[in-house]
Amino acid sequence: MKNSRRQFMILSAAGACTLALNSKVQAQAMVSATDPQAVALGYVADAAKVDKAKYPKFVAGSHCGSCALYQGAASSAAGGCALFAGKQVANAGWCSAYAKKA
Repeated sequence: MKNSRRQFMILSAAGACTLALNSKVQAQAMVSATDPQAVALGYVADAAKVDKAKYPKFVAGSHCGSCALYQGAASSAAGGCALFAGKQVANAGWCSAYAKKA
């Protein structure tokens, strides 16, 4: 079977589109407050909304961005977390597994 230049160009364009779309599809989803693991850990997307009576361990100023488990950049709005594989947490969020970075 002899391939023409036109077929090569069409297949190359299709391959490039597939790669571009694949990277957008693989973007991590945010953790939902109703996610069973998030509920178990008391995760909230805004640390200012933590129920201090239910979580006395909470200290004002603590948030996911300053946690040792947070995998995103300190300046990013969201990033990965070792506890929520494949999902992102809000930088301003908090959960009961919070451990201050060294």
